[in-house]
Amino acid sequence: MHVSATWWIATIVLVLGITTVDLVLNRGQTHISIQHAVRWVLFYVAVALAFGVAIFIDFGASYGGQFIAGWLTEYSLSADNLFVFLVLMTRFSVPEYLQLRVLTIGIMIALVLRAGLIALGAAAIHQFSWVFFIFAAFLLYTAWNLLRSGHDEDSDAGEEAPPSVVGWIGRVIPSTPIWHGARPVIKQNHRWIATPMLITMIAIGITDVLFALDSIPAIFGLTKEPFLVITANAFALMGLRQLFFVVRDLLDRLRHLDTGLSIILAFIGVKLIMEAFHDNNLPFLNGGDPIHAVPVVPTWLSLGFIIGVLGVVTVTSTMANRRDARTAALAEGAVASKDDEPTRAA
Repeated sequence: MHVSATWWIATIVLVLGITTVDLVLNRGQTHISIQHAVRWVLFYVAVALAFGVAIFIDFGASYGGQFIAGWLTEYSLSADNLFVFLVLMTRFSVPEYLQLRVLTIGIMIALVLRAGLIALGAAAIHQFSWVFFIFAAFLLYTAWNLLRSGHDEDSDAGEEAPPSVVGWIGRVIPSTPIWHGARPVIKQNHRWIATPMLITMIAIGITDVLFALDSIPAIFGLTKEPFLVITANAFALMGLRQLFFVVRDLLDRLRHLDTGLSIILAFIGVKLIMEAFHDNNLPFLNGGDPIHAVPVVPTWLSLGFIIGVLGVVTVTSTMANRRDARTAALAEGAVASKDDEPTRAA
């Protein structure tokens, strides 16, 4: 895939332009309603899909499918990381009117850090094909942990991790626990110190990368093209701010999301192993020659599998929530009937 300078420049201008328009239109927002957030989430989804169509037209169906599959995977994994953002917001008691600004800068920090990890990953893969085996093992391990721990325990784990990161940041950067509006730093006793505003933004950026370590191997399991890896991450992170305000109230309803993500990560892990056999240069495997007898998973199958799994967990979560609601209603009705019995007897 040869990406011209025109494509790179146009993509950077598009990302910066949309982000700027978003910031201008949402400037001064003190309360983000669900309806407002949903509209922006749908807008960012539409932009990502349109970008995928442009890649499809200019570079072919395979690369277009790789971008969509990568973007869907990154978006799903990033949505799960929003639990961590919620923990940080609660821990620092971020005022509601500052939450959007904190998320904006925090996610920008995360995007820069992810770009660095992507560059390292691309260089490692280009130099050593056996890195695919390490990526695959990490994805399979992560998938197993997700499947074993379940949604509730994962939330607990998420709540334990941010404080350790916050503690490390607090030791490195002198700070005050007192909020001073939107000011990131203040001057106190003749020296500059960070406010909770700055600490929260840095913490969001760093924890996003720490909790997204599974997403870097995952995206490389779907495409080896650095342009597609970077753009898939960029478009996934762009709409993450508004998604936070949707997820804050609705993500608990997707109770089977972690199970779905574990299945997707396991699938990509197996796909990575199969591709590693095709690029094999390890001397103890087939004499260092590629093993072409192993089948290759086509892009359309990867994309269909990811969409299918996300669709299934949405349906099963909805059904489980309705079943629990009916059970709770019946139990409440039974208790109410029992409480009425003495009255009727009298």
